[in-house]
Amino acid sequence: MSTLAPLRLLREPSNASEGNHSNATVGAGGGWCQGLDIPNELFLALGLVSLVENLLVVAAILKNRNLHSPTYYFICCLAVSDMLVSIGNLAEMLFMLLLEHGVLVMHPSIVRHMDSVIDVLICSSVVSSLSFLGVIAVDRYITIFYALRYHSIMTLQRAVVTMASVWLASTVSSTVLIAYYRSNTILLCLIGFFLFMLVLMLVLYIHMFALARHHLHSISSQQKPPTAHRGGSLKGAVTLTILLGVFFICWGPFFFHLILIVTCPTNPFCTCFFSYFNLFLILIICNSVIDPLIYAFRSQELRRTLREVVTCSW
Repeated sequence: MSTLAPLRLLREPSNASEGNHSNATVGAGGGWCQGLDIPNELFLALGLVSLVENLLVVAAILKNRNLHSPTYYFICCLAVSDMLVSIGNLAEMLFMLLLEHGVLVMHPSIVRHMDSVIDVLICSSVVSSLSFLGVIAVDRYITIFYALRYHSIMTLQRAVVTMASVWLASTVSSTVLIAYYRSNTILLCLIGFFLFMLVLMLVLYIHMFALARHHLHSISSQQKPPTAHRGGSLKGAVTLTILLGVFFICWGPFFFHLILIVTCPTNPFCTCFFSYFNLFLILIICNSVIDPLIYAFRSQELRRTLREVVTCSW
């Protein structure tokens, strides 16, 4: 068992033999295809940083009643998803170290069950993170285009149903993924889900920015100062766009890796790309580290509450 096992199970296609891997290394550039040897300590350190950051975001949202709204509840769920990735990562690392040093002695069947539980935890957290990014984008879209009807459209009851549905779907789909991770059909579903979320967010953000640009143009032509609502909407759109950019940079290489597994599992250049899988995992963990920083610096209310949480001003 190794760090982020459910993702590392996808390190390379099952039908890529050792001979093919060796030929790919020679044929695709020698040293360039050696990949990166990233120590487990780096995974552990990033996991700890992500855990602390996301825990602070959750604490800040729970502490401040002004943040008790569907929008921040969705952000809180995203932070919980990122936090669970870190918890699963740390739990698996600790479990592995205890087994390797003989501190923990368990029957192999129990070890397999524990491994499966941690695998499902990490995978469900990853899928829920992608889902809540899309939910937050839709919520921001409603805020901007249906501002007067927002509270009637996005009620607390609907927000709770949405959050519960995301967690339930993420758990079920992750259980299936762990059980059939070698199936190309499962990989195609995962790739399709990523592409759907990416296209959804791109379409919503482009539409939001088109409206914001039109408003700014109208304001400048009339020589009127921007209203607080329009300024806040534009700031929210910029925040989500930053999140989208970070998401694409951090997750893009991993899903491109999955695409290559399905399309060219034995191609020398594809096999060479597979050797950098550890780097793709580091980028995934970095996404959980960067997201809370974006919330803290882009939301004044959340930034103030985070300061109170850190200084224990309860």
